[in-house]
Amino acid sequence: MSRSNLIPTVARWLYEEYSLFYKEFLMILDLAKIAFEKRDFASSVRVSSRRLSLYSVSIIEVSRQLNSAYPEINDDYDCWQEIEVFYCQLINGEYTEDIGRAYLHSLRRKIYHSEWLADDYSFSQMNRRDESILSEVLVTFELNDGLKEDVVESILNIPQFIRSYANMPQDRQRVYQRIIENLSRSRYRENALLQVEMINAGFYRNRGAYLVGRLIFDDGSFLPLIIALLNDESGIYVDAVLTSETYAHNMFSSTLANFHVTSSYYHEVSAILKSIMPRRPLGLHYSTIGYNHLGKVAVMSELESELIACNTGLETAVGETGTVAMGFASKNSAYNLKVIRNKPTKSYKWGEFGGVESVIRKYTRVHEINRTGSMLDSIIYYKVRLDRKWFSAQLLEELLTEASETVSLIDDDVIFKYLIVQIKLTPLPVYLKTASDKQAETAIANLGYCIRNNAAANIFNRDLDARNYGIGSYSKVYLFDYDALEELSEVKIRTNLDREDGEEDIPDWFFEDGVVFLPEELISGLCLSQRHLSDMFARLHANLLTTDYWTAIQQDLLNGTVPRVSVYPDYERLEHNI
Repeated sequence: MSRSNLIPTVARWLYEEYSLFYKEFLMILDLAKIAFEKRDFASSVRVSSRRLSLYSVSIIEVSRQLNSAYPEINDDYDCWQEIEVFYCQLINGEYTEDIGRAYLHSLRRKIYHSEWLADDYSFSQMNRRDESILSEVLVTFELNDGLKEDVVESILNIPQFIRSYANMPQDRQRVYQRIIENLSRSRYRENALLQVEMINAGFYRNRGAYLVGRLIFDDGSFLPLIIALLNDESGIYVDAVLTSETYAHNMFSSTLANFHVTSSYYHEVSAILKSIMPRRPLGLHYSTIGYNHLGKVAVMSELESELIACNTGLETAVGETGTVAMGFASKNSAYNLKVIRNKPTKSYKWGEFGGVESVIRKYTRVHEINRTGSMLDSIIYYKVRLDRKWFSAQLLEELLTEASETVSLIDDDVIFKYLIVQIKLTPLPVYLKTASDKQAETAIANLGYCIRNNAAANIFNRDLDARNYGIGSYSKVYLFDYDALEELSEVKIRTNLDREDGEEDIPDWFFEDGVVFLPEELISGLCLSQRHLSDMFARLHANLLTTDYWTAIQQDLLNGTVPRVSVYPDYERLEHNI
């Protein structure tokens, strides 16, 4: 085939493959809604898993087909550049042009093993929003005579479910009453409520559905409005009404599985979410609604903006030195960056090190599961290039020495084979040094809940050291280091408490293969420096120190009856009567 024919032929074919990918991506959103309406939890899990893998599977398959059908392109980068020009003409002006460009650049990196370059993307263009389509994204209710129950009913009908509400009159009355009650206790109790704006879509995750919007007041300020829905044998019903920014942040945290949002206007949806959760970086809002690749672009754009504006650049992260991961960050950044060492430090205590790839697989696994609100999601960049000037001399020397297998220097660029990015937390031991008694008790309580939630996700962190946990803006505790993760179902729960005084023989479990956990040693494993904090943990979470608790969770995992992990407090739930 002549070059003049090859270029448009390949470009059109790649555009067709991209279009097929995105068509299926959108179809999954509708399937998530159907799974909720039919109470088909198994399907909900399947479509979530499919959506997470859809992009990478498509890139791998299309690059394979391209190599097979047009092998000459592999050795002719100039030809590829001409294909890119033709392809970009095909997607020019489309709403999803940014996704189309991201798809093409991913193919390029797969074919030519090139680096991830932020210059490939114009986030200012990617983040453009057409005000004319806001009427399709938002449903606005003008409250000339105040909030009424008929407005609430219209809000509840936004998703247009094929399944009925179990008791619409009851739900609309209780939603109305809860909103009024919440406002009477808020800082806006003296303000007039002028409008309600709701995103014209349903938000679906696991067993639940959510309606998301904002309450707008006469001074231009607003509060989130999130209505949580469940579906049981009797029909759909409202489980909770949330008007707190704190609860909004917790619900949309990257520590939970992504939402499926039945709106294709992802820029506007992300901007609205940012408006009601301003402390959450914009890039994470894209990821939260399943646009993970655009989230990557946005996060890198935010990182670059932070580094340009900051005089200190990247330095070693606050807290103890990691035995496996090396953390670094800018003081003014919302993000923490990580690489994996070539080999662990001398304090590593888990036998033979499985290597960098094994650790990356663990971080990837956490990204793909329901993180139960207690594990940070990780954005993993492959083959990314950053400017040398952003790194302190000491940090750069350490990276090139301790992580030389994955970090290299070419001219003025630092090249990362892998780069892990997480939202920044305060390491728990650092937080506890200056915490008040009340703050410390809250943190220790939430540490136990974090461990419980991880167990519900079949995650066991055999390195229970408190240094692997961090605390966020709203006092929640999260696990953020994953090099010592194991599947809880595979862990052997044993004890020494059944041994008689004076027994000196080595216990039988000592000779067992695999990971063995003695619950009575959990507190010592946390390495809390203050005795009263250890005593507090034992008091608040006594059952975590028993074999009965852990074996019961393992049995639940085996039976598929893992306890529900709530993303909002039980006291926010509405009483459900039929």
